Amino acid sequence: MATSTTTRLVSLRRLMQDRGLTAYIVPSEDEHSSEYLSPYDELRPYISGFTGSAGTAVVELDKAHLFTDGRYYLQARSEMDDNWTLMKLGLPDTPTHLQYLSSSKPSRVGVPSHLIPLADFNSLRSQGVNVEGTDDLVGMVWNEEGGRGKRLEGPIKVLGLEFCGQTVSSKLTSLRSSLIASNHQGMILTTLDEIAWLFNLRGFDIEFNPVFFSYALVTPSASLLFLPHGHAENLSPEVRHHLVKEGVSVKPYEDVWGTLGELRKGLLGEGKQKILGGLRTSLKVAECLGVTNLDLARSPVTDAKAIKNLVELEGFRQCHVRDGVALVKYFAWLEEVLEGGGVINEFKAATKLEEFRKENALFQGLSFETISSTGANAAIIHYSPSSTNSAIIRKDQIYLCDSGAQYLDGTTDVTRTLHFGTPSAQEIRAFTRVLQGHIAIETAVFPCGTTGYLLDAFARRPLWEDGLDYRHGTSHGVGHFLNVHEGPQGIGTRKNYDESPLKEGMVMSNEPGYYEDGKFGIRIESIVLVTKALTRNNFGGKGFLTFENVTRETLSLTSHAFQDHHRQRRRALVRATTDSETRPFPPSVCPLQLSLIDSSLLTVAERTWVNSYHRKVKEMLGPLLGEGGRARSWLDRSCVEL
Repeated sequence: MATSTTTRLVSLRRLMQDRGLTAYIVPSEDEHSSEYLSPYDELRPYISGFTGSAGTAVVELDKAHLFTDGRYYLQARSEMDDNWTLMKLGLPDTPTHLQYLSSSKPSRVGVPSHLIPLADFNSLRSQGVNVEGTDDLVGMVWNEEGGRGKRLEGPIKVLGLEFCGQTVSSKLTSLRSSLIASNHQGMILTTLDEIAWLFNLRGFDIEFNPVFFSYALVTPSASLLFLPHGHAENLSPEVRHHLVKEGVSVKPYEDVWGTLGELRKGLLGEGKQKILGGLRTSLKVAECLGVTNLDLARSPVTDAKAIKNLVELEGFRQCHVRDGVALVKYFAWLEEVLEGGGVINEFKAATKLEEFRKENALFQGLSFETISSTGANAAIIHYSPSSTNSAIIRKDQIYLCDSGAQYLDGTTDVTRTLHFGTPSAQEIRAFTRVLQGHIAIETAVFPCGTTGYLLDAFARRPLWEDGLDYRHGTSHGVGHFLNVHEGPQGIGTRKNYDESPLKEGMVMSNEPGYYEDGKFGIRIESIVLVTKALTRNNFGGKGFLTFENVTRETLSLTSHAFQDHHRQRRRALVRATTDSETRPFPPSVCPLQLSLIDSSLLTVAERTWVNSYHRKVKEMLGPLLGEGGRARSWLDRSCVEL
């Protein structure tokens, strides 16, 4: 249902006119460039009605535009009222918001200085847009209307060495070495997952993301962590001891601006070194520090975080097996409900899946809102069911479930598409083409230095043969008990994916799909690890990489013994001094629906891959599900050979 935005836009335009502005930009992100937001920071959803995670609003005195990509076309159109014009990014002749403003040239454009990255601000200026940093006008309207609330400041916890595998001091030493090498006097960190990773802390300030509101400043002699009042006052003795031991000083969150101002005074003068900021550092940070005192580059913390160590990889292995148990229990339960004539809607089904995940050890919450979608809803790429009027799951329709969880030892993200009745020939062929693209990525071998931009066509080629495609990326990086979407790695057509070569130790999704508006949607997603490939030759001496997607271990331990066994292994891995012992890595461990596969379309190698994958899934999950029972029966039936 569309949200009425008339009154809000009238109030915003009044504030714009008071300041002489003819256009105002409302980004999607908060001041830390977060993808997922605290409800307090949902400014663009508030002013536009569109609740998707990606999009930019441009409000002028007589019109308003919302720019978003193909994942959200249907959602945006259904959520926005007639005050808004939807700009479908990715379609021919649809400009970006930057291109739109540079061509229409409003006389004076405002944007909240704490929300817009300096790089984006500079891009607008370079295109001739007369833009300036302003106060948060949408926030003012929201506060005036009431109901905005406050940011959540949940507890902060230490992530033990048995889970993270690397001390804070070693991370800081590596960061400082990188800063010395690049001739920088320090670094200002503004993105929340980087700060959480650097200091081995996790929080609960943003739903689905184990992060906490903060800034950090690292110089050769100091490590400063800026925390909101609620956090600083309520740090546990364990967290305080952890930070003191690692030489980290805690400062008030608001003091970051004054600290940057003081640092600016010390940096002024010829020959002084600059401060490094990540690519998403805000205009406000630059204004406080002094634009000439700030260098923007991809953060060395981002790059370090993307390469998982042995302990993190072991955690990923374990949590994906436990997660697979929950998924099998869930799909077996759902099948039984539907075949028995039961009625269940998308939201209640998603809630049941969460209950199964809660049974797992080390569970900390979901990693994103579960996409539980039936029939036409599955064609809405980032659909999430309403708690009040979600659709009934039907046995004769495609059911797409994209879900994940946060565990102390890792983060999961898996999509499976099922049909509990008799799928149509069209659905089977589309599913098979998506599966072929999925296999093409998982079996790809490519030289070191290859980017995800170059690999994207591997996943789309089978779909292209039928004149089909999808409007989203093929892969994203995955954090370790952190954000489910993590850069810089990824596979897709975005320009930034051509700037970051894939490297050994990166953990990524593999998720091609196909969506037919108003009918059905298909996506297959598993998690893979970039690892060395053993090739017959080594042309140019550069080395080759592939995606590791199987485990050679057969788990035959009980659930309790399984946990104890791997807890001991994690401790041993903490003491490891080399990455030469990297263990095999499983993908998301859950069967693919055989009734949706047209074997005649598959090559011999593709059929072999499917059968091998299902053998490994059964080997890993069977002992944990035990003999007999609904879930074990579903697993056995789902893993027979093609």
